[in-house]
Amino acid sequence: MTERSLRLGFPVKVMGKPGLKSNDTRRWQAGPHLKCSLEHVDKILDYLKSVELDMYRLSSDLAPYATHPDMPQFHNMVAESDAELAALGRKARELDMRLSFHPSQYVLLNSPNPELTAKSIWDLSSQAEMLDRMGLDDEAVMVTHVGGVYDDHEASRARWIEGWERCPEHVRRRLVLENDDIRFSCADVLWIHERTGVRLIFDYQHMWCLNPERLDMRETLEKFLASWPKGVRPKIHFSSPRTEMREVKQKVTAKDRAAAKDGKARTRKGEVTKAPVKATARVKTVLRPPIWTGHADFTNPFEFATFMRMAEGLKFDVMMEGKSKDISLLKLRPDLLRFAPDVAARFGITDAKAEALARDEAALEGGVSAEEEPDVDEGLLAAAE
Repeated sequence: MTERSLRLGFPVKVMGKPGLKSNDTRRWQAGPHLKCSLEHVDKILDYLKSVELDMYRLSSDLAPYATHPDMPQFHNMVAESDAELAALGRKARELDMRLSFHPSQYVLLNSPNPELTAKSIWDLSSQAEMLDRMGLDDEAVMVTHVGGVYDDHEASRARWIEGWERCPEHVRRRLVLENDDIRFSCADVLWIHERTGVRLIFDYQHMWCLNPERLDMRETLEKFLASWPKGVRPKIHFSSPRTEMREVKQKVTAKDRAAAKDGKARTRKGEVTKAPVKATARVKTVLRPPIWTGHADFTNPFEFATFMRMAEGLKFDVMMEGKSKDISLLKLRPDLLRFAPDVAARFGITDAKAEALARDEAALEGGVSAEEEPDVDEGLLAAAE
């Protein structure tokens, strides 16, 4: 039997087809439900099949308010949706589509607050239960980070293990641990793996942002992949860093407006504004250099091809975390075929698909805008401190 090609996937929000929602976003007063969210995801799977994408990260809000401590009316929705979860899982298996979760930055197993840890385990239990009721195999995982440092890096790292040990079996079976970009490096999560056996997710951009131990990338990637059991294909995360200027909105003071009115508009040392500050302005747009932990809208095909050639001979699926979501993949596939056909072939992208891929790429010229809100993986874990 021929081994399936490596997969490319994206997280949560669909941008390539208008009207597709990733979950039921109604407020609690309207009685949102997991069953409604699953109807939305069912349509997303149809879209993914039409564009031949076969890996997708489910919204962490798929079951709205299911673990809200003050809303017991929602606590049984996962069990109430057993038939619908089973149907969606069956459809995903028929399409050979890999699904996963990435719980939010507020899910923390290493919190010094035992109540927050307990709530986090409840959140993880709910998501693991959904994957179990879908009947998905061990490739369907929940990705988490170590969490906050809380003024003691080593103690916080060790406390994650205590949180892990408190998790029920069905959570430990699904949970995988990712290196992050500002707190816990590849070396840190390898240390945890050696003491727990938890599977690891290698994040390429995060390793560039945080690698004080100066670990070798190929050797580290191999160790991460080896944390997965035989017969279960690992997956990794890949993204390119943002390179464009950041646009930051700031209030214009009365003094600034007065100076502008007198023709003496002033800026602080080193400050670059997108446009001159007018005498009537209330807000100005300040341009600042990029933060390298931020994800770019699209994946740099040359960077990705270089990485994949470095990883020659290794097998893993790739969750692409470009902020343009599925759009970034519709652009990346023809780019790989054009610039790195050897890498494209590993993902089943061949000349036979060139015409269809070219149509997808041409359709992008209609215009795409990246979402403004930050992703969970962009170094914004302040809540964990």
